[in-house]
Amino acid sequence: MAVLAQRERELISQRTKDALAVARRRLAEVGRKLGNPNGAAALVRASQGNAAAVARVVMDAAMRAEYYRETLADIDRAGNLSLRAIATALNEREIVSPRGGRWLPASVARLRDRLRQTSGSTPLNNACVSTRSQPSSA
Repeated sequence: MAVLAQRERELISQRTKDALAVARRRLAEVGRKLGNPNGAAALVRASQGNAAAVARVVMDAAMRAEYYRETLADIDRAGNLSLRAIATALNEREIVSPRGGRWLPASVARLRDRLRQTSGSTPLNNACVSTRSQPSSA
């Protein structure tokens, strides 16, 4: 079995190399290279690195979380609904998740965590406290 698996790996590797060679030739015909044409040069020119990109992603996620704050507080006024119940309520209201799909308990948990991180403990956020257990400091 191991011999067959090794042979399959070699065949996959060769097909991948062949496909990349074809792609490189096609792009070379029009004067382009395979991959990002700028590489990291654009980040270097802007004097920014990956940290700036990560900071932007975190900021965008925090803004999306804030967009859902009032809806989450409206659904779970008492702060005692399960993650599944909140996800179901969001889906019933036809509210699209940040990634454009249906809400799942895990996505509700991440939303609650993000709201807790971005605003601390404001009255509006009382219903948005994470239900995940926190590690003890023993």
